[in-house]
Amino acid sequence: MLFSLMPADPVQSMTRGHPTSDAQMAALRRSLGLDKPIWLRFIDFVNDALHGRLGQSWQFQQSVASLIGSRLGPTVLLMGTATLISVTLGLWLGVRSGWRHGSLFDRAASGVSLTLWSMPTFWLGMILLVTFSVGLGPIPSILPANGMSDPSISGALPHTLDVVRHLVLPSMTMVLVVFAQYVTIMRSSIIDELGSPYLLTARAKGLTDADVRRKHAVPNALLPTVTVIFLHIGGIIGGAITVETVYSWPGLGYLTYQALKVPDLPLLQGTFIIFSSSVILMNLVADVLYRILDPRVRAQ
Repeated sequence: MLFSLMPADPVQSMTRGHPTSDAQMAALRRSLGLDKPIWLRFIDFVNDALHGRLGQSWQFQQSVASLIGSRLGPTVLLMGTATLISVTLGLWLGVRSGWRHGSLFDRAASGVSLTLWSMPTFWLGMILLVTFSVGLGPIPSILPANGMSDPSISGALPHTLDVVRHLVLPSMTMVLVVFAQYVTIMRSSIIDELGSPYLLTARAKGLTDADVRRKHAVPNALLPTVTVIFLHIGGIIGGAITVETVYSWPGLGYLTYQALKVPDLPLLQGTFIIFSSSVILMNLVADVLYRILDPRVRAQ
């Protein structure tokens, strides 16, 4: 409904630069179903979606399902890599910052992470793009500027290494913006656990400081962090639109940007079904994991 209410005219966008009569434009609107009222188009969309039909892309003249299928892999690769690095780095920094809160390490880690978190993703992406791909003064260009691979490179190993090189800047942009959330949540959770009686008991039994932190404090502090991680994973796919657009990464985010320019309504509706489904699925996974990790929830 929201996409259909956009003021842009898809027919004018698709015929721009081509001599087209009013009769031809009217015929094109009828063929695309744009002459129908919005409520009827909504009913048709729901009916098609329930039957697994996502329609035909106006822009690419290809089925929406096949387009999404071809772009899903690059997005999963980018988001999976960025999420894995962000979670690992964020939890490591958060645990140590919270365990020694107020120290120089804590102040430095918290300050850097919050500064990066406050940066607009597209701005940070362009800064990294200019720095490492275009080059600044004596700094040479060392990483690819766009795309996922160089089509001129053949062979399994050279192609894999080339994909890794193309992956560095997009994943670095995502990591630098995202990991701060995990640092903040984990740090707060660790600080909340520091005064708990079970930690005092563990120390009284003679456990080392590292064992108390690793075996007792971290497992309990992980509970709210796990929830945040999985809730964020669901939304990070949609958040990839900015990063994939900056680096022309051939995933769902860049596909959505291309569809917005027309606007290609069937393609937009299809991609946002995927984005919405990922949020719902990750919410479900977070609830299930919370029950597994927290025995208090299982006991209820």
